[in-house]
Amino acid sequence: MPKSRLLALVIKELREIVAPTAFFAVGFNLIVLTTHLILADYLVRFGSFMVATVAALLVGKAVLVANALPFLRRYDAGPLIKPILFKTIVYCAVVFLVRFLEQLIEYLLRGGKLRAIPEYVAAHFTWHRFAAIQIWIFVLFLIYTTGTELNALFGDGELAKILFTRRSSDLKLNRRQRIRALVKLSRLTETHTLDELRDGNSAAHAEMIGLISGLATRKVPES
Repeated sequence: MPKSRLLALVIKELREIVAPTAFFAVGFNLIVLTTHLILADYLVRFGSFMVATVAALLVGKAVLVANALPFLRRYDAGPLIKPILFKTIVYCAVVFLVRFLEQLIEYLLRGGKLRAIPEYVAAHFTWHRFAAIQIWIFVLFLIYTTGTELNALFGDGELAKILFTRRSSDLKLNRRQRIRALVKLSRLTETHTLDELRDGNSAAHAEMIGLISGLATRKVPES
């Protein structure tokens, strides 16, 4: 593989892994912090936060692996809840498998035997802690997947602009009206053919132009 293609591939994978890793690093460290506070352990343990950050890196890599699965986008054409739940379950399944294999590898590195793995899993595996972490992983993945699906639905970083940069005064319509207009525009494209929408004399074309005009943003002129 040429160096330029290899570098492009590495950069692409790094971009894909940054967002989930940062999200889960914050989420896991918040869980560690609140757990210490609940247990009245006010002496902050730096090692616990390091473990949480490393776990976030593991989850980020698992997301990268899951994104390469061919069936991950099976429900992208369905209602938004379907891809959100499906991808959340797939992500959690991949992380569960990776975490389970990681525990087995650690056991083998400590001198464990292959034939004793069933006994180790049945008698010595900390399932209660493993399950508690997995539940939080599911909740965090549900939030993360919902955000990514909404961002993909709006497109072009529109969700981030709405949340962080765009002022409501810069919009001709408020956000609720814009979303309703977008839904109407989507329904219009589903119920009318392309020829009807192109026909300047049709009612569908007039409605489409009206919706697009309503969505257009205008800056208020300075006095």
